[in-house]
Amino acid sequence: VRPPSVFHSVPGYEKMLTEGEGGFLGFLHPPMLSDQHPQPEIQPSCPNWDIPSLSKDDAQQAFIKYASNKRCYSTKPAEEGVITNMEAFDTYRYRLETFTETRTTEWSQRPYYGEKMDTSGQTPPSPWEIPVHAPFFFQDGKQIIEIPHTSSVKKCISCSARGTITCTTCFGGGTKTCNGCGGIGYNYYYQNRQLCFCCSGRGRINCWQCCGLGKVECDVCSGKQNVIVSINLVVIWLNDVEEHLVEQSSGLQMFKLYNVPGKELFTDSNYMVHPVANFPDPSVAEASERLLREHQAKYLQTSRILQQV
Repeated sequence: VRPPSVFHSVPGYEKMLTEGEGGFLGFLHPPMLSDQHPQPEIQPSCPNWDIPSLSKDDAQQAFIKYASNKRCYSTKPAEEGVITNMEAFDTYRYRLETFTETRTTEWSQRPYYGEKMDTSGQTPPSPWEIPVHAPFFFQDGKQIIEIPHTSSVKKCISCSARGTITCTTCFGGGTKTCNGCGGIGYNYYYQNRQLCFCCSGRGRINCWQCCGLGKVECDVCSGKQNVIVSINLVVIWLNDVEEHLVEQSSGLQMFKLYNVPGKELFTDSNYMVHPVANFPDPSVAEASERLLREHQAKYLQTSRILQQV
């Protein structure tokens, strides 16, 4: 349970005291942008789907290139052979990238070194009103920003405002059992008992962590006894990539087809792209509609979609 003396109520962020674990408030619903209303199901101008075909000469050159890249293969059959029949096995790949921005808030504590604090008493801005520097489209990123007008100075509860805490290595004793003699203070050398040179016969040595004091500096306030408590805005940019591969019985293994660059037939980029329409293979259009629908359901309630392609 978070002590009320440390985490205070902030206007507009009252739920931070009751919701979330460790002062974390879940995904913040973004305001709806006019550009994020659902797009028409059919794109305004459908492209003329010009599916390229492979000529016999292109196929023979590809065969020669493949054979020449194999150390134990001869290119002679590929060069002298005659292609008498060709059958097309077109493979289509639909790729959707959705670049999103997600914002959450969390409590933060840092040592107070006596710096000047904001005492204006202004109302903090809401999470989605705070300007941030977004990375380039489709590049993941993260930024943590202290929300203005949410900070205050509090006594450190980790050390009860003492600046030190009990050493966890010696549990406050200041000493530890000597490893050189096992705590008995002496060792035997050729049946001669001699004082342990590590502990000088005491059987114990000073704790290396606290130098024998039994206490160490508080790692929360760095010994300053006071901390600055504030609310941080955590902004995460994520690029979600999904692909759908439509294979027409070519016999090739699917994982090999994913490594083929292929030829780009159509690309669309917008805040919210349209589904592919009137494509020769209906399964491509179906995959386009399904993936777009899934991404909207996945992100529109918790994130802001910045761009799709």
